[in-house]
Amino acid sequence: MSLPSDFLGRILFILQNYGGSLLRGAGTTLIIAVVGTFFGCIIGFIVGVIQTIPVSKNDSAVKKSVLWLVRLILNVYVEVFRGTPMMAQAMFIYYGSAILFGIDMTMWFAAFFIVSINTGAYMAETVRGGILSIDEGQTEGAKAIGMTHFQTMLYVILPQALRNIMPQIGNNLIINIKDTCVLSVISVVELFFTSKSVSGTYYIYFETYTVTMAMYLIMTVFFSQLLRWFERRMDGPKNYDLATTDTLAHTSGMYKFLGRNGGTRGEY
Repeated sequence: MSLPSDFLGRILFILQNYGGSLLRGAGTTLIIAVVGTFFGCIIGFIVGVIQTIPVSKNDSAVKKSVLWLVRLILNVYVEVFRGTPMMAQAMFIYYGSAILFGIDMTMWFAAFFIVSINTGAYMAETVRGGILSIDEGQTEGAKAIGMTHFQTMLYVILPQALRNIMPQIGNNLIINIKDTCVLSVISVVELFFTSKSVSGTYYIYFETYTVTMAMYLIMTVFFSQLLRWFERRMDGPKNYDLATTDTLAHTSGMYKFLGRNGGTRGEY
C-alpha cells in the first residue's frame, strides 16, 4: 500500500493500519497507570501514617529505637525515589534484579512494581502533609473519648486528610499516564513503545506522534474530569437540612409547648 503524501492522508493511513495497535498500547498504559497509582497510594498511606506516629517521653527506649530505625529506612526510600528519574529506576530494578538476584521479572510485574513504588514515595509526603494539616484538636478530642492512635487515624484523621489530598492523588494518576512511556526502555509495550514501532516502519514521525499526543491528551482530560467529579461528590451538597427525627433534639422553631391552660405559649 502506497503512503499518502499529504499530512491528513498519512494520519488516516496510520489510524486505518495501526489504530488497533495504538489502542492496545493505550490500554496497557491505562492499566499500568491506574494499578500503579492504586498500590502507590496504599504504600504512601502506610509510609505517611508511620512517619506521623507520635513519640512521647513515657515511651520505652525500644519503641523509640525501632521507630527511629523504621523512619530512617522510609526516609531513605522516599528521598531516593523522589530524587531519581523513573527511567533510571526502571533500568536499575529490572536489569539489576536479574543480574544480582537472578529474578526474571515479567513485563507486567516490572511495570506495576516500578510505578507503584515510585508513586508511593511521592504519596508518602503528600499523606504526611495531609495528616499534619488536620487540626490537633481532632486528635485530642478522639483521645479524650478513649480512642487509640490507630482508631484516631482510621476514623477521624484519615477521612479528613483524604479529602485534602484527593487533588494530588488525581495529579499522580495523570502523571503516571504520561510517565509510563519511560517503561519502553525495558520493552513494556505501552502506547509510546507502539508509536516508536509505527513511526519507524514508514519513517513518518510527525504524523505518528501527532496521533500519539492526541491519545495521551484524551486519556488525561477524561481522567481529570472524572476525578473532579469525584471530588465534588466527596464535598457533598452545599446546603444541609437538620435532622428532626430525634424527638429529644428538635430543631429551632419546630417544637411547640403548651401553657398551663393547654394553649400554645410559643415555640423553640
